[in-house]
Amino acid sequence: MTTALCAEFCPHRLLFTRHKIPPYTSLFRCRSNGDSLLTNSTNLDTLKVKLSTEARPNHVSAYTDFKEAHFLKLLHRSCKAGNYDEGLYFLECMVNLGYKADVILCTKLIKGFFSSKNVDKAAKAMRILERYGEPDIYAYNAFVSGLCKANMIDSANQVLSRMRKRGFAPDIVTYNIMIGSLCNRGKLSLALKMMDDLLADKNCQPTVITYTILIEAMILEGGIGEAMKIFDEMLARGLQPDMYTYNTIIRGMCRCGLMDEAFEFVRSLTSRGCKPDVISYNILLRTLLNQGRWDEGGRLMEEMFAAGCELNVVTYSILISSLCREGQLEEAINMLKIMMDEGLSPDTYTYDPLISALCKEGRLDLAIAFLDYMVSSCCFPDIVNYNTILSALCKNGNADEALEVFGKLAENGCPPDVSTYNTMVSALWNSGDRGRALVLVSEMIGKGIDPDEITYNSLISCLCRDGMVDKAVELLGDMESSEFIPSVVTYNIVILGLCKVRRISDAIRILAEMVRKGCQPNETTYVLLVEGVGFAGWRAEAMELANSLCRRNAISNQALTRLHRTFPVNHAYAGGSART
Repeated sequence: MTTALCAEFCPHRLLFTRHKIPPYTSLFRCRSNGDSLLTNSTNLDTLKVKLSTEARPNHVSAYTDFKEAHFLKLLHRSCKAGNYDEGLYFLECMVNLGYKADVILCTKLIKGFFSSKNVDKAAKAMRILERYGEPDIYAYNAFVSGLCKANMIDSANQVLSRMRKRGFAPDIVTYNIMIGSLCNRGKLSLALKMMDDLLADKNCQPTVITYTILIEAMILEGGIGEAMKIFDEMLARGLQPDMYTYNTIIRGMCRCGLMDEAFEFVRSLTSRGCKPDVISYNILLRTLLNQGRWDEGGRLMEEMFAAGCELNVVTYSILISSLCREGQLEEAINMLKIMMDEGLSPDTYTYDPLISALCKEGRLDLAIAFLDYMVSSCCFPDIVNYNTILSALCKNGNADEALEVFGKLAENGCPPDVSTYNTMVSALWNSGDRGRALVLVSEMIGKGIDPDEITYNSLISCLCRDGMVDKAVELLGDMESSEFIPSVVTYNIVILGLCKVRRISDAIRILAEMVRKGCQPNETTYVLLVEGVGFAGWRAEAMELANSLCRRNAISNQALTRLHRTFPVNHAYAGGSART
């Protein structure tokens, strides 16, 4: 499905002048990863190295007589080609023939296996290095970093302990890896404890990077006030912040709504020995335009120019996104032209709000033309761009065309993600093609893509809409046994489905189960139940229930009034009137 880019957009066809900014179920089960492979079945110190048969070349026997240099050459070539399984095989051959494991090549193997998400083989390469070679701090840091990225913090701590036993003291890179990983996972208290360990270490001291990691995390958890205490501590230790640190603080102030303080902080940077950069101004500009403060945004840009700070791709992307959000699509396209006239190349983040806005306006042909133009300009669309197009096609009833695009995603170098599958599954089901929808669910899981909460909610909604409420309840149970705890939205979908088929007692049972499991019903939950009772023929009982819920503040007076209009009954049987 290729559409030629029309004259409405082609840069070489239209002339633009510099623009002035306007003022204004059993079906599937989820998987989870843990640390067990490093802590239970495998002992990193005692497991013997065995010759692997995985990826063993047919001409293996010929290699056994080669000299060490030959093996190192083969191992290096395998790592360079990204064939880490073959590299691991050559490493095992070497050590089994009595040769020493090379620390540099082992480190490359460790990094390679982590990059391909093969933690077991990365651990195996580390074991070989520890037993048959001499690991260094770089190898340990690579291993610890890989474990942290795999969310295996406990295993990383075990490796730190093993490092110390082997006489390797963690360096600042090790500490930064651990502190950063803990902060990224919302474990700020443990990160601060790790910082205390670092401060107590006589051979290693925190750097600007260390403090910046903690400042960023503290802004998210403790607020800008607590973050500034860490910043002051950093200054007290004689460390000079860099622009990354300053921009982290500016971003934190903006996030907390402290715009005046953020502007004051930016203007104080010169006296602190730093000059605000384009990132500093972009942070402020994004916040102003998100609040619709175009006049102030214009003045900020004048200040940028006066400071000799040129606009970059991010600046233009912020302007384009804000214009799209304001509904000024033509102005956004005009801004894109100005950007390109300035010699800047738009990226996927620049195009995404334009494609999204075009889809919302129903201008799918032009949205697809943008997509084609991106490819022809070597700015390859990401999965967000494709998901936007697919969603719009499906909403417009073009499921077949969406499937055509969907089928070409992998060959375009952009394999579908869970959001893509969610869109397609819902569209196929809504178009009556349940079979293909379920095939896609199976395909998704077969490719190792775990369903998310939206997948469950979408399928449960589809099942309920088609009257297959027993299957929906079964899928709800499957969701409860997975890592996704059903939300109030999920329960509401099931309750609505049960009410539609007049299974009121089952709906009440689901409500009771919901409360028992700690999910608090909202007004929608209760209104759905009242409507279910009323449409089942028990109007008086429904309004008696509604009045009772209103007295308990479970539903509002407005909701009660609407229900009274839907189910008019004699007040003598309605159990009272609305609260006053």
